[in-house]
Amino acid sequence: MFFASDNTSGVPAQVLAAITDANAGYATPYGNDTIMDRVRTRVREVFAAPDAAVYLVATGTAANSLSCAICCPPWGAVFCHETAHIHVDECGAPEFYMGGGKLVLVPGAHGKMTPDALATSIAGTGGSVHGVQPAMVSVTNVTEVGSVYTPAEIAALTAAAGDLPCHLDGARFANALVATGATAAEMTWKAGIDVVSFGGTKNGLMGAEAVVIFDPAKAWEFELRRKRAGHLFSKHRYLSAQFDAYLKDDLWLTLAAQANAAGKRLADGMARIAGVKLLHPVQANMIFAQWPAGTHARLQAAGAVYYDMPAPDGFEAARLVTSWSTTDSDVDGFLAALHA
Repeated sequence: MFFASDNTSGVPAQVLAAITDANAGYATPYGNDTIMDRVRTRVREVFAAPDAAVYLVATGTAANSLSCAICCPPWGAVFCHETAHIHVDECGAPEFYMGGGKLVLVPGAHGKMTPDALATSIAGTGGSVHGVQPAMVSVTNVTEVGSVYTPAEIAALTAAAGDLPCHLDGARFANALVATGATAAEMTWKAGIDVVSFGGTKNGLMGAEAVVIFDPAKAWEFELRRKRAGHLFSKHRYLSAQFDAYLKDDLWLTLAAQANAAGKRLADGMARIAGVKLLHPVQANMIFAQWPAGTHARLQAAGAVYYDMPAPDGFEAARLVTSWSTTDSDVDGFLAALHA
């Protein structure tokens, strides 16, 4: 009953086998391996973007921070939700890699910005040499509270952004696509997104994230920044092999569908238990819930692992995340302990 996060799960057998296969013989380093050639081709097919630049890094923080850096100058402002991962969970890395760019936080219910709130924030920023200037927008999908933007909602945000470049933090990109039924193209460039962090680690990979840039003119700058930041892998074939297996036969979507289905099973069961309140819509594989004080001790004694959250007096709250490897017995065991 391990619900701490989806990055606590193991690695699917297909990915491990691909890494083992890649270990044979020799390969050209720094992303010039033949496996990476297949990955570039497949990513471009997935996004229906034949001219897209495709790069791999090992962490989501690197993917997000370098993506922001190619869009935002040191005097620029990045508009993002107040709970965005680039704000709450990356130790200032985006600002560091931008050389001083500032995150401007936009409010919104259930982790989602609205076009009006975004437009208001943009209009209230800049205008003189004394402040940062509007530079870009970053959207997180799946959001940090488990809600999901539809392509139409993303398109409305990019329209509010006007000429500003827009980034999609897709650490759980596959989960968002499965939740909405959208294609990768519909969720990104067709909705006005310029660069996407295409996540793999939270969805089963050992450690690999893709950055997909829809403006080829930004590609060389990304390469230079990746190298300068220390994120260009020498033995790159081991990153390539992970993404090659991830994309083969749509494994990435299969894994996300399993995680989302487990999340729905868990959320539906929790909603039927008296005293349990779901704090946000459960649209993918993340559940935020509140229950009476004393429940943590009972759940943890039964073997449940999750992150607790702040709650009002007399209550407790938790974040639970299902993964590709969460089983029905994991979910049902947790629900039995919670119901007791």
